[in-house]
Amino acid sequence: MKSASGGGLLTVSWLVLVLLIGGAVGWLLVAGEVTDTERESIAASVVVKLPPPIVTEAPAAEVATEPPEIAVEEQAKETVETPTAPAASAPPAKPDEPAEWAEPAEQTAVLVPPPIPPAALSLPPAPDPALVEESQKGPLPAIGQDGREPWQVYARPFDGTDTRPKIAIVVNWLGLSDAATEAAIQELPGGVTLAFAPYAENLTNWVRLARAAGHEVLLNLPMEPLNYPTNDPGPQTLLTSLSPARNLDRLEWTLSRVTGYVGVTNYMGSRFTTSSASLKPVLKALKGRGLLFLDSRSSSRSLVSEVAGEMALPWVANNRFLDNQASRVAIDAELEALEAVARSQGHAVGIGFPYPVTLERLAAWIPTLQKKGFVLAPISAIAQAVPAKPEKSE
Repeated sequence: MKSASGGGLLTVSWLVLVLLIGGAVGWLLVAGEVTDTERESIAASVVVKLPPPIVTEAPAAEVATEPPEIAVEEQAKETVETPTAPAASAPPAKPDEPAEWAEPAEQTAVLVPPPIPPAALSLPPAPDPALVEESQKGPLPAIGQDGREPWQVYARPFDGTDTRPKIAIVVNWLGLSDAATEAAIQELPGGVTLAFAPYAENLTNWVRLARAAGHEVLLNLPMEPLNYPTNDPGPQTLLTSLSPARNLDRLEWTLSRVTGYVGVTNYMGSRFTTSSASLKPVLKALKGRGLLFLDSRSSSRSLVSEVAGEMALPWVANNRFLDNQASRVAIDAELEALEAVARSQGHAVGIGFPYPVTLERLAAWIPTLQKKGFVLAPISAIAQAVPAKPEKSE
């Protein structure tokens, strides 16, 4: 108590002294007897040092800072009230709908990449040396001495016990555009079958990449259309005006361009496939080499089913051209129609071209098949489901 009262008297004494000095200086300045220089000197010399503050021994709790819980709570409020950046990039926009932002980080689960599905598994490198016949034109597919056939050896594995309706998708005439071919290989699942033009460069590399991505491979076989030569499929086109020997020579040229394919599909051919005399030698040659044939059905009068059935050639018929009208609405309508065919007969085949819109719609549609009760199948799986000799309609 004495220390506190003594300190108070000392403070009062200092204040009185300051007031006296300040009053004297003020009187001199007002009296006008001091010059400006003297005023500055007096003002500079009047420096009063106050005594140090009296420090009392207060309990530590009284000088403690704000509890840390409060700071955390305020920070949490700011986090809730202030919009946060999305935790991940926005999901791709649905057709004709704007993209939506992802949820904030505190509400978004950690995304773990799913395991690689069977559709992404690679197919074994081709060719199998036992299934190759060397010729002057190049390597030709051949049935092995043990009876193995290329259409089965190079096929994509498929569960034959799966009872769901099967849908096969074939992307046609690949290899002529690097960008389109690469997009088809990379953007579509391995269950999609890819067909390559025989005129394409680097066919061996394209087929290797396609099989490495899990795709079963076909080779396009140019055939004469009704409006030939106005519409010309190329210099190796099979023609009704040529002899069987000339057509077989052109067939061998096409087959020798690459190896590792399960069969061929006609490119155009609305005239050739309606000529039994021209068609039979070609299909017989394919049968002898262990290949399947996909009839693109460029003509409703095609004789492929009849001729192939007579010689027990593995064959498949196309049900829908997916992109005769290359628009989203038209392609989606064709895919819906393809589903109806599959429900009705247990399997269906759709053929499209590597237009960007076609690849986009296929990439969006294929993941929906499982929920709808369908299974995506390679073309070889459909060929196994087709009877060797089709029943004649009454």
